[in-house]
Amino acid sequence: MTFSPEFLTTIRDRFHHADVCPVQGPRAFFENAGGSLTLKAAVERTAELMAFPDNQGRTNVASKYLMDVIADGRADMKLLLGASSGEVFIGESGTELLGRLVRNAIFAGSGSLVIGSHLEHPATYSACRRWAPIAGMTYEQVAFDTETTVVGVDQYRPALTPDLAVATIIHASPVTGMHVDVAAIAAEIRSVAPDCFIIVDGIQHAAHGKVDIDDYGIDGYVVSGYKLFSRHNFGVAWVSDRLAHAPHEQLDGAPAHVWELGTRDTSAYAAFSAVVRYLEWLGAESTDDASHLSSRELIEAAALAIRSQEQDLVDAMMWGTGGLPGLGQLDNVRVVGPENSEHRSGMVSFTIDGHNSLDVVDELNADGVRTHARKQDYYSAGVLAPLEIESCVRASASHYNTRAEVEQMLATVNRLAGS
Repeated sequence: MTFSPEFLTTIRDRFHHADVCPVQGPRAFFENAGGSLTLKAAVERTAELMAFPDNQGRTNVASKYLMDVIADGRADMKLLLGASSGEVFIGESGTELLGRLVRNAIFAGSGSLVIGSHLEHPATYSACRRWAPIAGMTYEQVAFDTETTVVGVDQYRPALTPDLAVATIIHASPVTGMHVDVAAIAAEIRSVAPDCFIIVDGIQHAAHGKVDIDDYGIDGYVVSGYKLFSRHNFGVAWVSDRLAHAPHEQLDGAPAHVWELGTRDTSAYAAFSAVVRYLEWLGAESTDDASHLSSRELIEAAALAIRSQEQDLVDAMMWGTGGLPGLGQLDNVRVVGPENSEHRSGMVSFTIDGHNSLDVVDELNADGVRTHARKQDYYSAGVLAPLEIESCVRASASHYNTRAEVEQMLATVNRLAGS
């Protein structure tokens, strides 16, 4: 199913700046991989709780209220992530949390090998390159399939040995937009190295599909608030019971499973809860009879609805809308990855022959379409170099985008591709 125009208007009204940049003015927002729109409810809860003078852990009613908000936030984190066990906590950012999980997993691991893939973001591979040698381990990155732009069991399998201590997996690439089969890769790793710590970067994936940690057989999963309809300055990490009790930085005397350092930002937990309430609402509105569904089932229904809506937007980008040819139909446009792929999640990256991608982004921006260029810098070279692409335009949609916005983007691309 796709959203009706009326329902899409209702959805967009729940977000700040859906069609107007507060600096630029009217624009279509296709930079969701760089950071989603922000729910109004998340901003409201942030402002409300950041104004509290009270701290947690005190013997007064305001402090107890804050502790209850944090407890509810933790429960909502596990609910959205589909985790019935383990621990959840917030950190400075998703990148910071991935670095911390990787570091502690490496020093707690039993083995001499750490592996990841060239599809990954530097949030994981930078930490692996930094800490594996210090721990006396070897770090290897497996190639991804340059035709599908996906990494899978076939790429991981040759690198697996019983001496594997830590493995990292990216759930979806912020460059190609392709998601991977985390459960299958993790199962293959476990079949060879059952004690390996498996850390997953879920930052790009979480806003575009279901997260089901209980089904993955992993030890760590990280998301970022600002890419999941919330705000900057916090990320959320889940760690398995096994990793939670592994040695890690903590205050002397703290319980062994506690990973939080210092006073918590209550507003971050509350903002995350606001996201979960939104997804429950979206799931209920996307289901014929939601009265019998649990909160988790509503979140899963929302994930299905989001995926369906975003697939419609990708189809419009690829095959045209409003009478305009799509990216897959223009002779001078090259799409990164297969034109049709079940792995594509709301994103199409592309180049236009004869045009520098950074200039294309500027042209789109001048026409009121916000996109972003990925180039061979320290963020994206690991993915683009194997694809032999110097730079590309990334158009990343979310479920609140419209076909009219896609048409606006295609108008500029068609003009440039024809010149």
